Amino acid sequence: MKPSMIQKLEQHAQRLEDVNRLLSSDQLLKDPKALRQYHREHAELTQLMEHFQAWQQANEDLLAAREMIQDPELGEWAKEEESQASQHMEQEVKLLETLMLPKDPNDHRNVLLEIRAGTGGDESALFAGDMLRMYLRYAERKGWRSELLSASESELGGYKEVVVRLEGEAVFARMKFESGGHRVQRIPVTESQGRIHTSACTVAVLSEGDDIGDIVIDPGELRIDVFRASGAGGQHVNKTESAVRITHLPTGIVAECQDDRSQHRNRDKAMQVLIARIRDQRDREAQAKESAHRKSLIGSGDRSERIRTYNFPQGRITDHRINLTLYRIAPMMDGDIDELLDALASAHQADLLASLGESS
Repeated sequence: MKPSMIQKLEQHAQRLEDVNRLLSSDQLLKDPKALRQYHREHAELTQLMEHFQAWQQANEDLLAAREMIQDPELGEWAKEEESQASQHMEQEVKLLETLMLPKDPNDHRNVLLEIRAGTGGDESALFAGDMLRMYLRYAERKGWRSELLSASESELGGYKEVVVRLEGEAVFARMKFESGGHRVQRIPVTESQGRIHTSACTVAVLSEGDDIGDIVIDPGELRIDVFRASGAGGQHVNKTESAVRITHLPTGIVAECQDDRSQHRNRDKAMQVLIARIRDQRDREAQAKESAHRKSLIGSGDRSERIRTYNFPQGRITDHRINLTLYRIAPMMDGDIDELLDALASAHQADLLASLGESS
């Protein structure tokens, strides 16, 4: 392990002691937001120190084994111990390098998942519905809670646009690489001659703030319109002006909700979506300034970027950012996407390690 890395780990050890003292302070109980932040930091530092201590123990075992190698009776055993200790140290260094990578401050947050139909008409809307089902099934597997915030249904049962809130442990960390364009190749249910069509939808994964105050909005910068809701198939929602559309005038960002009979609840949900979209825009602008000199391997999550193709006739899903093809389309569309998300996270970590190596 490099001396600079050991020095950083020793600084983290000191920081863990400081955080332990802070968490024992009665004053912190009066600030729930700060308390949550310190608990997250404590968990991260504790994990880091466990692996640092494991490396230190393996280093001691290595030195002890080398001292015994010259002993005629213990030499063979000591060589085996030396090899095992050396391998253990290498494993711990790799784990520590990964744990010490720069953290995305949004990783612990819940998300608002937006799916919009793109090119392809009705088939695109049906695919958007299939994508929503895939993510909701995945959320069930992870034990996350889901809440439908807004939906604009198509005539055939898909979605022109749908927004869902996902709540659970580190949801954004798991879902953040799903933003972008998703393309599907299959025979639509409306196709009578059996021809394969290509259509697409876009996915946006927006991090949610810890609370509404996380993003401060001047009420004077909002235009709020109410109107009669409409839905596919002449749904009940046309009778009262319960639908709400909120426009943030400085940015032009719009959010609307018409799914609830209550105008008040629709307004709350629309505001929730608006705040997440404003946060997303600000985060993207900041990231663009920080990384203008270097494009991430995983990509920016730009909505126009085609990130993945779902080819149903061939039974495969291909992620173009990491050149990964999996021939498991049926279970994956049923929410079994851990293998894909693991590969994306690993590629991102490898890219971060490479960029740190270039800058050091």
